[in-house]
Amino acid sequence: MASARSRFWILISLVAISGFSQGMILPLLAIILEQNGVSSSVNGLHATGLYIGVLIASPFMEKPMRRFGFKPIIVFGGLLVIVSLALFPLWDALWFWFILRMLIGIGDNMLHFGTQTWITTTSSKESRGRDIAFYGLFFGIGFTLGPLMTRLLSINEALPFLLSALFSMIVWSMLAFVRNKWPEEDVYTGQGTSSFKRFIQTGKIGWVALLPAFGYGFLEATLHGIFPIYGLRIGHDVETLSLIIPCFAAGSVISQLPLGILSDRFGRRSILITVLSAGSVCFFLATFFETSALALFILFTLAGIFVGSLFSLSISYLADVLPRSLLPTGNIMTGVAFSIGSITGPYLGGLFIQITSGVSFFYVIVGMLLVILAATIYKKNLVVT
Repeated sequence: MASARSRFWILISLVAISGFSQGMILPLLAIILEQNGVSSSVNGLHATGLYIGVLIASPFMEKPMRRFGFKPIIVFGGLLVIVSLALFPLWDALWFWFILRMLIGIGDNMLHFGTQTWITTTSSKESRGRDIAFYGLFFGIGFTLGPLMTRLLSINEALPFLLSALFSMIVWSMLAFVRNKWPEEDVYTGQGTSSFKRFIQTGKIGWVALLPAFGYGFLEATLHGIFPIYGLRIGHDVETLSLIIPCFAAGSVISQLPLGILSDRFGRRSILITVLSAGSVCFFLATFFETSALALFILFTLAGIFVGSLFSLSISYLADVLPRSLLPTGNIMTGVAFSIGSITGPYLGGLFIQITSGVSFFYVIVGMLLVILAATIYKKNLVVT
């Protein structure tokens, strides 16, 4: 069986392939539906299917993990993703693809909840930021490579789905070498509160730490699910968009580990204020240069460097401020916050570009980042455990 460190890298590899499939499916389906004449608002609503699945599954993750351990949750989630990806070419229907998106969301949620909790409960406080940064780094690598699969549409529409399912199956099979574990005893017992009370308690303690996860979900889903539609409408072609979109995730790959280490040293809140401010500036500048492919390459990369780590910073911040008994609940709520942001972003973005004319789509993103920045600056008294 794999050692503790080998187990860590297998879990990280699973996160990478999950990022790959998510990074592929959002722009891929957005482009297919846009080319089929589906309206931007319907396209945006359709993109929320993945995150509705995440939201549906979130309240039911904790008890099975406590009973069966980390590995069965991750195994079943990965299998659900593989099968769903392989079924996309079977039937070209909006409702069928929406159901498959929801199933992928459920599977991804199981996979991420299991890996996040396993990593956060076995990492020391001194190395937590670095370990979670590796988590975000590998997710970002996968998310960077995923949109490149849209270029395979010119060969065969089914090819990206089948290749993604194959890659997922190869990585998923490595779980055979991992021994199952359960959360530690203090994580089990906590304070003897019910699940509902744990959610309330977690929200009261760490609501500000959950906002970056919301923001990352908003960014991820909007940039990958709605920007391709907007980009096509302002004159960019599919090949250009397939290269612009990964720049955001590529930027996050560059900065994940440095920001994780810096957050260990200077504190999560200080780093969050810095990156949210810089990210807002990047997307504000994008409103002036959105028709320039070169400018978008640069600004998407810079934005990714600054705010592409919001999700991993959110996990680390929440793990800092919560008692160990609430960490599984905190990881669930991180997924919930992420999924709410991911549902909100495509809908608002799709609606915005449908009802406005001559107003940059990027103002939606700037507004969201400024709200999170204001809340982070306002809330100063989170007590770090």
